[in-house]
Amino acid sequence: MIEEQDIIQILNPFLDQIKNTDLRAKVIKTWMDGCRQGRWTTCAQLQQMPFTLATDPMGISFLEHTRAVTQGALGLADAQLNNYGDHLPYSIDRDRIIAGGLLHDIGKLLEIESDMQGGWRMSHSGKCMRHPISGVILAQRAGVPEDILNIIACHAKEGEGRAQVVETVLVHQADFATFTPLVMMKTKKLIMDGSHGTHTD
Repeated sequence: MIEEQDIIQILNPFLDQIKNTDLRAKVIKTWMDGCRQGRWTTCAQLQQMPFTLATDPMGISFLEHTRAVTQGALGLADAQLNNYGDHLPYSIDRDRIIAGGLLHDIGKLLEIESDMQGGWRMSHSGKCMRHPISGVILAQRAGVPEDILNIIACHAKEGEGRAQVVETVLVHQADFATFTPLVMMKTKKLIMDGSHGTHTD
């Protein structure tokens, strides 16, 4: 059985950076509920779960992707804050970025399941609704604020053309930056650096 301390461990160092203790508790609760509803019972299962079924995940797990997106969104925020300075026409909330990054794909705990043969498949829940929708439902039940629900709901194609908080834009861009190159590799559209071969000047 996955315990609260397990969730804290797998979401750090990012979880501890959320200054709002109430928000931090709601992020943990959402993860706990997602694990319970998705029937995830061990951290080892979560470590093995692929981050996507849409393309070859290249061995990247759901947890690794979650951390990469969170870190990437924070990096995009820092780039703006450090370079735009007083010209930045909006504020950026780091708590919102971290919570949104850690929760953006939470619905995949319901969308993906083991096929009992060493592989993975779309669950019945996943066939009925995509992870942005199931993720919002999970987070809303835990009392996650609506601004962060916007990140979960709009981080993927469901958010196209919708009003978004600025943190949604940052999480969305970090998400696609850590996903699209893998798709491009699969479709042979990613130009690889020739220096990794036998090329000499």
